[in-house]
Amino acid sequence: MQKEVTRSWALFIGIGTIMIAHGLQMQLMGIRSVVENFSVITTGIFMSGYFTGYFLGSKTTPLLVQKVGHIRVFAAFASLASLSALLAAVYVNPIMWTLSRFITGISLVSCYIVTESWLNDRATNKNRGQLLSAYFIILYTGLGIGMLLLNVSNPKNYEPFILVSVLLSLALVPILLTKRSAPKFKKIGTISVKELFEISPLGTVSSFCTGLIHSAFFSLMAVYATKANFTLLETSILLFISTMAGVIFQGPIGYLSDKFDRRKSIVAVTFLGAFFSFFAIIFGGEDLSNMYLSIQIPFSKILFFILVGLYSGMMLPLFSLNLAHTNDFVPKEKFVAAGGGLQFIFGIGAISGPIICSMFMEWFDINGFFVFLIIAHIIIGIFGVYRMKIRDVAENPDSTYTSVPATITPAGLELDPDTPETLDNNQTE
Repeated sequence: MQKEVTRSWALFIGIGTIMIAHGLQMQLMGIRSVVENFSVITTGIFMSGYFTGYFLGSKTTPLLVQKVGHIRVFAAFASLASLSALLAAVYVNPIMWTLSRFITGISLVSCYIVTESWLNDRATNKNRGQLLSAYFIILYTGLGIGMLLLNVSNPKNYEPFILVSVLLSLALVPILLTKRSAPKFKKIGTISVKELFEISPLGTVSSFCTGLIHSAFFSLMAVYATKANFTLLETSILLFISTMAGVIFQGPIGYLSDKFDRRKSIVAVTFLGAFFSFFAIIFGGEDLSNMYLSIQIPFSKILFFILVGLYSGMMLPLFSLNLAHTNDFVPKEKFVAAGGGLQFIFGIGAISGPIICSMFMEWFDINGFFVFLIIAHIIIGIFGVYRMKIRDVAENPDSTYTSVPATITPAGLELDPDTPETLDNNQTE
């Protein structure tokens, strides 16, 4: 693994730097929206612009890669992402910020597709899983570091946006300097939503709800914390804990899901997520003033941070659980296509998540954030219990749990060691 990771340094540094910028920009805009007195629903709408762009880019980028190549696509869209950060700094209004988030979504999914297809080209049958693990860790570590960078400057200033732009521009350097030729892009098919639902109703419904949850949590957590009168440092630490807790819990949850009925793991994890969300409301307070008073006690604040971290630890592995569960019911040669279908369903949910969650925050004040998450988790849990009663356990030795980022594309899914074996790639730098 070390050899191939070393040979892929340009890709990892490039995508890692992009994730640092992404983590900073996403939360920066959420906090700044509160400072600018944007309504919560307005914030939810412009935050969903990212996922709309992501959804569109996932369909158009493969065609573009085939025409002009990986390096040009990566360079072009990293530059566009840099431009979107400057756009947000200059024009502080909801319309321009929606456009900015839309451009960022298209740009980042394009960079994901390029990186994952490039890594897949470099992978062999022996190291695919290890490369995927390294990629997963780099993505979320970069995201967490970006959230900590919120402390560099006041969100009311333009400097944080300039930093985002600089980081995105720097991400180009290692990619453009790499000596290795870019791989040929391989078109990957997907299973239709209807067929996917017939194969795995729980995997389909859970993926849609997971998209709602994931997008709402990462888009509006900073908004919640800011409205709850958290300091900038406290908000950044809370976001960092949330991100890294999701990484830490992947291993234990994956191990248990391989040992027992996968549906039980999904149900247990999602109900625990609802449980931790409920107690986050209790320890967070019922309104802004109570929230502020409650966190004056250090123990209460620490407990709230722990609850949110535990919640994230249950929430982030859900996409990987959905993928593994769906693969339990499909032959090995369709694993990548099934994953692509689930990602499509996840994307539809992700577009809606910030908007619907912001409506709950409008109705129930900041506690609406957790109310929305609780409802989404309960839907998954109840449907999972129902499916366990009408369908027997599936035993598929080819399907095991693999930690994958929720942003994974079909090209990245081919790195999963459970997918059909490919020819070893013996290219050298």
